[in-house]
Formats: sequence, C-alpha cells, structure tokens
Amino acid sequence: MSIRFAASRTKRSVCMHRELVRMLSLVPANDNGHAVQRNVMDAALRHFAEHGIAAAQNAREQAILAGKAGERELFEYWLEICRALDRRMARQLDPVDSTGRR
Repeated sequence: MSIRFAASRTKRSVCMHRELVRMLSLVPANDNGHAVQRNVMDAALRHFAEHGIAAAQNAREQAILAGKAGERELFEYWLEICRALDRRMARQLDPVDSTGRR
C-alpha cells in the first residue's frame, strides 16, 4: 500500500493573495457565455428535474405550441428555458433572440 503525503498549507505557503482568493470565490463559474437570469435558470433546472435528458426537446415543443397559438410571451418563456438547457436547439427555433445573439 502506498502512502501519499500532502503538506498542509501555511500562511507562508499560500500561492495566491488572500484578497484575490476571496474576490474569485464570489464570482460564479458559468460556461454559457452570457448571464442567465436566476428565475430562468431555476425554471430550467426544475424542468430538467421533471423531464430529464429530454427537457430541452420538451421545452422546444412547448415553445412551438405557444408560437402556433399566438402566445408570444409564453413562446419567449419556453424559448428561454430551451436556451438555458440547449443553446443550439433554441437557436434553430429562433435564430435571433431579443439581445441579438446568434
């Protein structure tokens, strides 16, 4: 059995300045490239919890149904959920969104 040793860090061995570490810990790590509103992300996560891997497809279908019914606000809601889950799928549904992203 091998023994692995990891020395504890002391005040003298900190690689980054304490203030920089504090500042960076307040910045959320987000890989989608744009700010997603908290309520949209919450709705998207709830939708994902309910529908699993098919959540983006389901949100897309809901957006299409709302669009056919002429309910623009509901269409935008489902489009935002689809965009939070799968940007490429949402882009195919509506190539230009309200912020001009493609």
